[in-house]
Amino acid sequence: MKLATFNVNGIKTRLPNLLSWLAKESPDLVCLQELKALDGVFPQAELREAGYGAVWKGQRSWNGVAILAKDSDPVEIRRELPGDPGDDQSRYLEATVNGIIVACLYLPNGNPQPGPKFDYKLAWFERLNRHAQALYQSGQPVALAGDFNVVPTDFDIYNPKSWLKDALLQPESREAYARLLSQGWVDSLRHLHPDERIYTFWDYFRQHWQKNSGLRIDHILLNAELAPGLKAAGVDTWVRDEEHASDHAPTWVELADSEVAKIARKQGSQPR
Repeated sequence: MKLATFNVNGIKTRLPNLLSWLAKESPDLVCLQELKALDGVFPQAELREAGYGAVWKGQRSWNGVAILAKDSDPVEIRRELPGDPGDDQSRYLEATVNGIIVACLYLPNGNPQPGPKFDYKLAWFERLNRHAQALYQSGQPVALAGDFNVVPTDFDIYNPKSWLKDALLQPESREAYARLLSQGWVDSLRHLHPDERIYTFWDYFRQHWQKNSGLRIDHILLNAELAPGLKAAGVDTWVRDEEHASDHAPTWVELADSEVAKIARKQGSQPR
């Protein structure tokens, strides 16, 4: 089973790129961020024709998240991150797919910092950590996937000196991410590639893609029920080289079919 996350940076503009990637790589479960579109213009029909069911939460011009499932329909659990009823930004979506709970998230960027946007980022991160703790302890297989807008360490960026004032590298952002991992979550990509410089985002400016001046800010975290099935992880960098590409590339993990089948059997045996 292949689970992926992809910040498309505009679903209308990037739909051909998305459909091309889905056709070539055939992921089973996908989290999308930055739809930048209202619910009514989400390309449900095109994705259905490509073989994917979907749930989504859009927003005009900004944010927006979606969860896709191949040959299946995700079952929505919640459409917002708990902890702030007044937060109207479309940044969190949670659903079940084949017995797995998937949380798709687009964490606030936080720039410029210091300031209210950075304060919002940290507050959102704290809400995420509280909810993630409950998910981790639920006893269910859970994946947190999305654009976390945090560079965990200096090893996850081509040159930290160029980004020292950026919200993605601030100590508070990194500490919040470290606290999340301390709950027991496995950072899949780094777990399988501890010594490799791997990036998921390349800015449009200053030829960052051409120079491979990237950042690792898109993450897939697995809890104790799901992590034992982890067998591979990577980034589909070819997508970033396509015409009209997003500034992110899809990040993915592969879970052993035997573990996924075990989860399905366990879920099927539980009383409803």
